[in-house]
Amino acid sequence: MKKEHIIVIGGGASGLVAAITAKRNGADVTILERNNRIAKKILATGNGRCNYTNVTASGFDYNNPEFVEYGLTHFSPQKAIAFFEELGIAPKVEGEGKAYPLSEQASSIVDVFLYELEYLEIPVISDAYVTKIIPKQQEFLIYLEDGRQFDCTKVILSTGGRAMPQSGSDGSGYDLAKNLGHTITDVFPTIVKLKLDSPYLRHLEGIKMPTKVDLLVKDEVIQSETNDIIFGNYGISGPATLDISRKALELFHAGKHPTLRLQLVTALTKEQVKHRFIQLQNKPVDASLVGLIHKRYISPIIKEAGIEKQNTLIQELPGSQLAKLMDLLFDWRFVITGSKSFHDAQATAGGISTKEIDNQTMESKLVPGLFITGEVMDIDGRCGGYNLQWAWSSGYLAGQHASIGNKYDTHQ
Repeated sequence: MKKEHIIVIGGGASGLVAAITAKRNGADVTILERNNRIAKKILATGNGRCNYTNVTASGFDYNNPEFVEYGLTHFSPQKAIAFFEELGIAPKVEGEGKAYPLSEQASSIVDVFLYELEYLEIPVISDAYVTKIIPKQQEFLIYLEDGRQFDCTKVILSTGGRAMPQSGSDGSGYDLAKNLGHTITDVFPTIVKLKLDSPYLRHLEGIKMPTKVDLLVKDEVIQSETNDIIFGNYGISGPATLDISRKALELFHAGKHPTLRLQLVTALTKEQVKHRFIQLQNKPVDASLVGLIHKRYISPIIKEAGIEKQNTLIQELPGSQLAKLMDLLFDWRFVITGSKSFHDAQATAGGISTKEIDNQTMESKLVPGLFITGEVMDIDGRCGGYNLQWAWSSGYLAGQHASIGNKYDTHQ
């Protein structure tokens, strides 16, 4: 049987696991990395701590549950933790199932990858920007921007998406796949800060509060999250927003005009709040809200209720304005106008259509011998270690199946 020579295009999360898996299975492996070093994006994950998986991950945490289920079963979060333990990473599992290196350093993940690549004698060719992949009989020809050429029996495309282009993810893999006949779905940032239309953003900037957030189209609730939000002068971020951003932007780009609904008061019912106002009817409106909501919410929400003077006594308010104020405490809406750019995004939504990829092997259904991993395909997960888990799972499947014999070799 002819020995495989596999070229992995991209030395990021999924490409590294694919390369190590294929090499351990007996294939010759070479990594082509466009940067001057591997795994630049890994260093930025988890605020430099690297939230490298989530022990609760399941298909429902991704945009295409059925496609990812096989990979998550065959290289589960538990297997990912065991894989990295073998490389030297002691895990630390925190709230919501997030796993970090015990060292609290993303650089630890990169270091153990570097040690393993050296141990397995997997060459990494840096500053290698691939511009063309050409299938030719029983092999592939790969052309670099600087004129260098390589040939191999299998290709694993692990170029990433467009999020964090400063790390080298510029979406070049989409063009490579498109030139081979693949369909690229609409691509947009995800796990990203959302822009809002509101006159109060500068006043709200810097507020960080646990809040119930609903994503609405008209009055239909599309998604709900309860977690911290953080206001900025552009709009809103924080874990609750980041988890909603994918669906919000999908709806926005489809022209559905999504809105965010914030529920500022969650520990009391509307009836209890009404009773509070009755008790405080001799107090000014602004003073009556102190201790109920964040102080910097008070002025904007009073203005939003149409109350001109903040020191108006509760008992002097028209019933309609008091009702509006109470409604806003439980239902304050903001129009979504877009998001921050890919530079600020943690992941990419969209990419190579999963309809054209075998979900059990990660092999292209259009180009035999081409395998596709990670973020370059139309798979994205929630914030909290889910996207790196998919990188490991898809990389493992691709490395495993790309290294199983050369099916084009008629002399097997």
